[in-house]
Amino acid sequence: MSTWLLWIILSAVTGSPIGAAIGIILFVLVTDRFALGFVPKGWKWFQRRRREGKLLRTLLGNPHDRTARRELAELLVMRGASARAVETLKPNLEAGDDDHATVFTMGVACMGAGHQQQGEQLLAHLAESDPDFRVGELDFAIGRARLHRKDFKGAREALERAVAIRTGTVEGRVLLSQSLLGLGDAPAAAMMRDQAWNEYVSAPRFQRRKERLWAWRARPSRPATYGIALAMVLILFGRFAAPAISTWAGRYQDDSVGYGAPPPAQLPEAVDE
Repeated sequence: MSTWLLWIILSAVTGSPIGAAIGIILFVLVTDRFALGFVPKGWKWFQRRRREGKLLRTLLGNPHDRTARRELAELLVMRGASARAVETLKPNLEAGDDDHATVFTMGVACMGAGHQQQGEQLLAHLAESDPDFRVGELDFAIGRARLHRKDFKGAREALERAVAIRTGTVEGRVLLSQSLLGLGDAPAAAMMRDQAWNEYVSAPRFQRRKERLWAWRARPSRPATYGIALAMVLILFGRFAAPAISTWAGRYQDDSVGYGAPPPAQLPEAVDE
């Protein structure tokens, strides 16, 4: 049953199309809040794109604003525009910027743009001065890039170091299981997915909300079960409940219209002569 049909039924029952729309929106938001988590990500994506536009306008007025360049490059990396991020951040390095955030962003951008060796060299340089940068984020970045290039052996080495540092990570274990599966070690990959799920289940609620999609990759049967259950509920509702509600709503509206109406005029009785 489509959302449009659900809105029509609720509008007929409540007598308020606006109230029905608000109810559906609230239902979607609550469901997303406790089960999916897509709405916050969509809102953050919208905010990042707005921030990109603002930073671009800032650089048009002042191309030498290196702080704006670094922030814009970080946003471009987050949405996968690595080549643009490299071109955006290159003037900063040419000007001598070697702070940790700039070097890390350029390293990740280089690897995302296909310059794996240059990117890893930048991250290795950063590791010399700050080996614990962002609690294992260097190994995570290298592991993701190697896994994307199907360098499963190199990805496993980097991700094993990352998991050893972030012991509660679900994402790291799922990525590590993918590298193990690429190496042909299916039993170890399955065990790593089980560990990822166990970490997710035992994590605090805020952490589970953050890593829910990675946990579903560890247990694909869980979202499939949710989807089947939701489909069954909608099918049963549309098959049995919706027709009854529609019939009842029609009768209720008929009674409401007829209530309080003046009685029909009576014709005068014929008088016998």
